[in-house]
Amino acid sequence: RILHDYEEIGGDILGEFKKFQEKGMIEIITCGATHGYLPLIGTDNSVYAQLALAKQVHRRHFGTDPKGIWLPEAAYRPRYEWVPPVGEDKTPRLRRGIEEFLYHLDIRFFFVDTHLLKGGRAIGVYIDRFEALKKLWAQFEKQYSPREEIPRSPYKPYLCSSVEGKYATPFYVRDPETGLQVWSGEWGYPGNPAYLDFHKKHFPGGHRYWRVTHPKADLADKDLYHPEWIPDTIAEQAHHFTTLCEGIIEKVSAELDVPPIISAPFDAELFGHWWFEGPDWLLQVARNIAANPNLQMTRGWDYLEKYPPSEVVHLPEGSWGQGGFHYIWLNDWTKWTWEHIYKAEKIMRDYANWWVQTEQKPQIKRVLAQMGRELLLLESSDWQFLISTWSARDYAERRVAFHWEKFMEIEKIAKTLREGKEPTSGQWRELELIEAQDDIFPDLDPALWADRNLEF
Repeated sequence: RILHDYEEIGGDILGEFKKFQEKGMIEIITCGATHGYLPLIGTDNSVYAQLALAKQVHRRHFGTDPKGIWLPEAAYRPRYEWVPPVGEDKTPRLRRGIEEFLYHLDIRFFFVDTHLLKGGRAIGVYIDRFEALKKLWAQFEKQYSPREEIPRSPYKPYLCSSVEGKYATPFYVRDPETGLQVWSGEWGYPGNPAYLDFHKKHFPGGHRYWRVTHPKADLADKDLYHPEWIPDTIAEQAHHFTTLCEGIIEKVSAELDVPPIISAPFDAELFGHWWFEGPDWLLQVARNIAANPNLQMTRGWDYLEKYPPSEVVHLPEGSWGQGGFHYIWLNDWTKWTWEHIYKAEKIMRDYANWWVQTEQKPQIKRVLAQMGRELLLLESSDWQFLISTWSARDYAERRVAFHWEKFMEIEKIAKTLREGKEPTSGQWRELELIEAQDDIFPDLDPALWADRNLEF
């Protein structure tokens, strides 16, 4: 049936989402172009490129500009004098707050984790699923001191500004109660004994025939999966979730000057990948909410148009990673990746500034555009995550090394052109091979990395 549906739409999955958005049923927001971890990216030029390119791609696929964004890993950084955390360059430089870029690009709202608003200990969303992450966190926790909690409600939007009176951008706050209930594989919904176990697989073939049994059960102690048990389990959990939401709304309504809103964001791969029954649970929750007169689903921008926020908050730096900061993405295992990234970002900025001031020949644009693609791929935060969690570490390390190497190979071609010389036939063949392999963002403009984009 799934294959039939896929063939019926001509393989155009994005087009189907576009139809739902045009009917007002959903709101599609954007992210970083390659999910770059924005607080650690080394230049404002590269932050701008990640966000501006994401907006361009969104417009190409959906015909409209995105009104909202999911910042990669919900990671935010305010404006301040920043020093690169790795490398020899220890010169402080004023970095713009992430909200300044969003404001300039007319991206009108984003999301943060609860602890960035209120302080306290970050919930963390990945630690249950990766043993290496538990070990890494154990090292970090000895040095970790959570901020003092501030009594602010996560059930309404706020304005974020790190420049007094400027660039105020609305944001929503992740709800901790619904978040833990759905995310946790240990005591949340996915850990129910009846559900299909993610880890135990038959060899050969990789098929899964076993159920969770108990979240802490050894693989040898897993019992067989019973599909006939699932509908009742889903119905029970969907009812619990709906009741939980209804209780939150009732509890906080009197405390707020606007109708409460619950923001419950999750990785899409949780539903169907980590949690096999997750899509069916989502469907039942949607039906329950539609039938409940006390609850209503809404889109992010629709709510903000009705109830625009007025309270300005100066958010601290952080993410929804374990510990609430950058430790998953910057640690002893990953710092070498940032050394490559920072070097490449400086080189790309230099060539982009040259490009906008020189004769814009097609062959120069072609070379610089591929440099940009390799940089964007190098900046992907997935590599550091996979290294830190040991969930595909060798692969991630190879990818970082590959994109750094290809970036520098292309830079040699760019340098030759910049000197007014002609690259060798071997260099052009190498470029063709790289272009064939990394052929993302077909209309990429090297000017995205130029300083002139930051004149706001």
